[in-house]
Amino acid sequence: MSTGSRWPVRLRLTLAAVAMTIASGAALIAIATFSVYGLAGGYKTEEAAGAALQTVHLAKRGQLPAVVPLGKTDGMQLLNANGKVMAATPNLVGTPRMAHFTPSSTSVRKDEEVCDIPQYPGRCMDVVAFRIYQDEGDWILYAAAGQIPWYVHPELFALLVGASLTIVAMTAAGTYRTVTGALTPVRAIRRELKEITATDIGRRVPVPAARDEIKELAETINQTLDRLEASAEQQRRFTSDASHDLRSPLTAMRAQLEEALRYPDDIDWKPKTRALLDSLDRLQAIVADLLTLARLDSGVPARYERIDLGTLVGEELEGRERRVPVDRDLKAGVAITGDRLRLARLLTNLMDNAERHAASRIWVRVAQEGEAAVLEVIDDGAGIAPEQWELVFQRFTRLDAARSRDTGGTGLGLPIAREIALAHGGVLGLENSARGARFVLRIPLHPGPDGAPRPPAPSA
Repeated sequence: MSTGSRWPVRLRLTLAAVAMTIASGAALIAIATFSVYGLAGGYKTEEAAGAALQTVHLAKRGQLPAVVPLGKTDGMQLLNANGKVMAATPNLVGTPRMAHFTPSSTSVRKDEEVCDIPQYPGRCMDVVAFRIYQDEGDWILYAAAGQIPWYVHPELFALLVGASLTIVAMTAAGTYRTVTGALTPVRAIRRELKEITATDIGRRVPVPAARDEIKELAETINQTLDRLEASAEQQRRFTSDASHDLRSPLTAMRAQLEEALRYPDDIDWKPKTRALLDSLDRLQAIVADLLTLARLDSGVPARYERIDLGTLVGEELEGRERRVPVDRDLKAGVAITGDRLRLARLLTNLMDNAERHAASRIWVRVAQEGEAAVLEVIDDGAGIAPEQWELVFQRFTRLDAARSRDTGGTGLGLPIAREIALAHGGVLGLENSARGARFVLRIPLHPGPDGAPRPPAPSA
């Protein structure tokens, strides 16, 4: 299994940039060399053709010497209509005919590459043939031009290669410096993260001034650390409060049992047992709520189905023991997608809270508002100040006012209700009320066949 490259990022990026520059430089050298090669070859051939035309001019005027000037060619031969060499450059005097091709009858010039010419062993020459019209027959003039090498000229090729190597070196140095500079903030972030521990989570990584991806990375890391710190602080408070709430009934039970052991003959065991059972009930309720929160926090999958919210609420209210009168306004046909048991637990927690704080009456309402199903539970108690609306949903929250878990709750009912709402894609919060506290749950409606929220049925 591959473990990835062990080379530093800056080295890998530098090598990649160098490789790309070398490839680009080689391609440019090749293109430039072959372009110049073609131009130089054509230029040299045209130079040979120009020298040949001067010889043609002398031949037409009858001033052609037996030995013609070499000019800018590698050699020339003039043949009469019978193929006899009539004139040649000094290096070809007395040599046989260099080529056998001729221009067509309708043309005066033809160029060909001829190899293995006896006068030029082991070489290929670009030969230009001119037709010279004479009364006794057409003469042929051959002018040879040696082919240039593929690199055209050593100095030119060396210049191109040297320039490319210089660009490669500059690219390598520039890339290494740029990447090193870009990664400097990353190293600082890494050092800071390495020093941050669970006991020192309040520290933050440095944020570079440049507006780039590394700054976004640092900001994201700091935001993550903020959430981790808030979560750790919440967990610490939760653990502390849970320990306190679990210790309270245990302490009460221990005190009662120690008293019973100390004065066994003076104890009325029936009320003592009832008091112990009350403490056990409170302890069991706290543990059950803690387990419920643990399951919600761990994302245990729920059993979702289509539910008529009004019907569900009506059935749950019918099964409750009424300690306070409840007025209902439950619209039928308000369908949602949810877990029946968890939604029942949400309603139970809201009703328990309302019953503990209601003065004389509770109102429960189910309706549709827009594309959401709405459940309201309202009591006529002392109410909650707006600045404390979010506090009541924090675990083991203690309020200074009369609405406190000391009136019988575990301090976890409302947080559990909110977690259930969030798990269903809904929201649970407090809203304005003329009197008492008004808890409002909003959950998306169950989609219809076309994917749109299904409209509710008419009220019964």
